Amino acid sequence: VDGLVTCEQWTWNTGGTLEELKSMLLRNRVAGQSSSGLIDWPYPFVEGELFALTISSGLEGYHVQVDGRHVASFPYRVGFDLEDVATVQATGDIEVESMFAGTLPAVHPNILQRNLELLAELKAPPPEEPVELFIGILSAGSHFTERMAVRRSWMSAVRNSSSTMARFFVALNGRREVNEDLKKEADFFRDIIIVPFVDSYDLVVLKTVAICEYAARVVSAKYVMKCDDDTFVRLDSVMAEIKKIPDDKSFYMGNMNYYHRPLREGKWAVSYEV
Repeated sequence: VDGLVTCEQWTWNTGGTLEELKSMLLRNRVAGQSSSGLIDWPYPFVEGELFALTISSGLEGYHVQVDGRHVASFPYRVGFDLEDVATVQATGDIEVESMFAGTLPAVHPNILQRNLELLAELKAPPPEEPVELFIGILSAGSHFTERMAVRRSWMSAVRNSSSTMARFFVALNGRREVNEDLKKEADFFRDIIIVPFVDSYDLVVLKTVAICEYAARVVSAKYVMKCDDDTFVRLDSVMAEIKKIPDDKSFYMGNMNYYHRPLREGKWAVSYEV
């Protein structure tokens, strides 16, 4: 993780590593010498004594130091965004004397959701025709943070392109306040298509149909792409593949299983009636 080991070996008071310690013990045993008093396990947490624990964020994950010494690193989980960090908590059988947090976001994403004027540079530009590639992004009403991550990352390339367009497709939420915030967000950014039904996993296919209909009937896109709001789209790579396709040929990119049978059990089960 960022060039650091995920869990380093503790060194001993002899100044060596664990492997060096084993060699020393073997030599002492052969020579008939006692090794008592030479070994002291320098575990950084001692009951009743203070210690300073520092957690820093790198490009790939968190790094943990105890009293200035690196002890472990942990990679970020998939989909994690440092800009979403709003709180720091310490739990367990410890007594916190003091805590200091630096370089955390100045405001929580929920605050930004209610002050959208701070994000004017992320607005979608007016649509231009013709559109060569239309990208429909499946999202949920409560996924404001995920949509902001998309707007701040790969969607910037879409905004700067005259031949591509991306829109979030979001269904209604069961909570009125979520729908009110969603409507405000859609009016401000101009990149959300609200489909007229309450969100449900069983109705995801209707979002896909809505993406295809919007691409064909509203923007007349030549190619259509569907992804989720936790997907990072390499727009340059996608467009490079599209450029290779002759005008008189169809194009499909993805996984197509011609011989797959309907599942009757599990998360993706389909009933016989359907």
